[in-house]
Amino acid sequence: MKEYNRSNVANAKILRRNMTPWESKLWYQFLRTYPVRWQRQKPIGNRIADFYCAKAQLVVELDGSGHYTSEQQAEDIARTQELAEQGLLVLRFANNQVATMFAAVCEDIDRAVQRRMGNPR
Repeated sequence: MKEYNRSNVANAKILRRNMTPWESKLWYQFLRTYPVRWQRQKPIGNRIADFYCAKAQLVVELDGSGHYTSEQQAEDIARTQELAEQGLLVLRFANNQVATMFAAVCEDIDRAVQRRMGNPR
């Protein structure tokens, strides 16, 4: 199990109850019923990952418009680096990709899971 900052647990619960429309779509239409278990709003280290698959050591992050400022981009780079240092691969998708290219997003996630678990497709 990955180490995490216990002070993030309450915030993660709030985030789970208040998912964005794009998080909700990805969760309810794909990840919730995926054959390998996923968790949403999972505390990892000092961060909270949007979606986490422990078996594949994979994190999926959905980025809204706030992620395109230079400050937030620097923060996202630091976040990805921290998670990578724990052996995790981070996939990032823009909200508009989930909205307009949902099947492609799901295929990208599935391919990454398969590769990480040693089942290349």
